[in-house]
Amino acid sequence: MTHGKPFTTLFLGGDLMCARGIDQILPYPGDPRLHEACVKHAGDYVQLAERRNGPIPRPVDFAYAWGAALDEFRRRRPDLRLVNLETAVTRRGRPQPKGINYRMNPANLPLLEVAGIDCCALANNHLLDWGEAGLLDTLSGLDAHGLQHAGAGIDEAGATAPAVLSLPGGRLLFFAFATEDSGVPAHWAADRLRPGVARLDDLSPRSLERIARLIRAAKRPGDRVVLSIHWGGNWGFAIPREQVDFAHGLIDRAGVDLLHGHSAHHIKAIEVYRQHLILYGCGDLLDDYEGIDGYRAYRGDLGLLYFAELDGAGRLVALELQPTCQRRLSIQRAEGADRQWLQDTLSRECGRFGCGVRPTSENGFALVWADTPC
Repeated sequence: MTHGKPFTTLFLGGDLMCARGIDQILPYPGDPRLHEACVKHAGDYVQLAERRNGPIPRPVDFAYAWGAALDEFRRRRPDLRLVNLETAVTRRGRPQPKGINYRMNPANLPLLEVAGIDCCALANNHLLDWGEAGLLDTLSGLDAHGLQHAGAGIDEAGATAPAVLSLPGGRLLFFAFATEDSGVPAHWAADRLRPGVARLDDLSPRSLERIARLIRAAKRPGDRVVLSIHWGGNWGFAIPREQVDFAHGLIDRAGVDLLHGHSAHHIKAIEVYRQHLILYGCGDLLDDYEGIDGYRAYRGDLGLLYFAELDGAGRLVALELQPTCQRRLSIQRAEGADRQWLQDTLSRECGRFGCGVRPTSENGFALVWADTPC
């Protein structure tokens, strides 16, 4: 990957789910009580992970959960680091009647700072797990730590506004939205008088035009635009035609340079459309599912760190992928059979969109497509 300007290198992470077991091993564990059908104490998720892969020290420092990812950040030095924060950051609120409610103690927000995270997408199906109080605490906590965010706000204008991030020689506009099929109910949508998330009713031309208007209102000449979208269910490699059409429309008609998709707990296909990157599903960056059985065919414990290089016009120059494996509630390097599974899965799923992957000297993968720059 080249590092000369005017190229911009972005790190894009999938779902950062730093609640329950993750929160319990950090320096300031929050209230461990859960309101789930089977599990009533967050520490049980730590014990499940320990049964699978061995003992986990407690407390750990804030760098622990990031593990090998920190080495990649130091080596690659991306200009911006963007993730989907799928956790309320609060001590307050009432658990919403939805079965699973995520929250992290605000005192543990240095978890994001130690990794140098610049901006969080907040439009997802867990941000309001603890009601409006939890949402407002999340917003104020991120603001207090200098962490930018998009996709939620005290009203619709705030929720749909982009985070404006500085780049060498320009700006990046980061928008975030969520769809109903990712588990975001209609009453979570921000409106003129109600806090909430930036929610799309559907993937219709009307929704596309709504986003296009927002981008036109915010964009200046030279800006690059990333749109983060939480869409689809938790499991399944299939990409619905309506997602493909919507992604293409965002690039063709709304001025989006890169689409950062997520929701499924496993990696999904990657497409390069007219030299613009579409990540249909980044998988989970960090969660506490390590000791939970089920859906083994999807290998939710395996993931990728996405490093995208864009030119001055927002076109994709290179995408490097670092394979990861979650072990002992920490992001580790995927090796051997795990790395091979990721390579085979990427080759199969990306092949449907005319893309492939090749191994790199850093034990990762590089995306290749028909018009890959030399």
